[in-house]
Amino acid sequence: MCSSDLIAAEAGVDDYIAEARPEDKLACIRKEQAAGKLVAMVGDGTNDAPALAQADIQVLDVPLLELEACAWSADLQGLYQQLSKVSCVVVVSPSAVEFGMAGLQRSGLTLLDLQTLQWIAVGEKTAQALAGYGIQSYVPEVETSEGMLQIPLLQHLSSSSCIAFWRGQGGRQFMMETLQQQGVSILNFILYQRRCPTQTMQNFGQVVAQLQQHQSYSVLISSEASWLNWLALMQSHQRLFAHGHFMVLGERLFQLLLKAQKQQHLEFHLHLLSDLSTETILQCLRAMPRNA
Repeated sequence: MCSSDLIAAEAGVDDYIAEARPEDKLACIRKEQAAGKLVAMVGDGTNDAPALAQADIQVLDVPLLELEACAWSADLQGLYQQLSKVSCVVVVSPSAVEFGMAGLQRSGLTLLDLQTLQWIAVGEKTAQALAGYGIQSYVPEVETSEGMLQIPLLQHLSSSSCIAFWRGQGGRQFMMETLQQQGVSILNFILYQRRCPTQTMQNFGQVVAQLQQHQSYSVLISSEASWLNWLALMQSHQRLFAHGHFMVLGERLFQLLLKAQKQQHLEFHLHLLSDLSTETILQCLRAMPRNA
């Protein structure tokens, strides 16, 4: 099996064309449309511009976050040495799993030293990453801070409890503050930094050019950090906000964007998502104007 076969199998893709040139993508889209199919195209807006223009639905790949491991420090070493004393570890992303496990190894500890700990994963992908290390974890029904706080394990913590957070800088602040208000002690592992990708900043002018060609557009926002990066990128293009439909995950993030609307006098359409499942996103998109 070649590498393309392996990637397709892992991604759950039924059919694929490997090493397709721009004209190959364009021909493929036209062939599917000729057969009466509605075609969506995912691309970067640069090399894929002709294919995107031909597709019925254009999906631009605009990453708003990239992660960088924090430098190892005596503070991190000290946090790892206290891990055996906590009730549970809250892990906020698959990346936090990998960075956290790398730090565990560097600290000189092993998972055998932490056998009594319970683990909470923010969602199924994080739980799968933990399972790769032989760890079973609790997963919330809704992958938000509010959803995680509903997990019985966290609801029944005593005021003298101590839990650890494996997270990135600025992540899950609301959740930690809520638990601290209940008297719970927190071991705060800041394992990585989140920033706007350099490539996104360099190519954003091309994204703006794509957005300007349409009467409306849709953006999926799943975190506060992503929203803040989008705000910064759009600083010189605020008129485009009026054409935007923002799909946001969870009530708290919805309220954050609502507050930004009022404080910064921005006009845009807001749509609340209960989860990030494909069906939920498609249902939201179907309810929008066709050119959104």
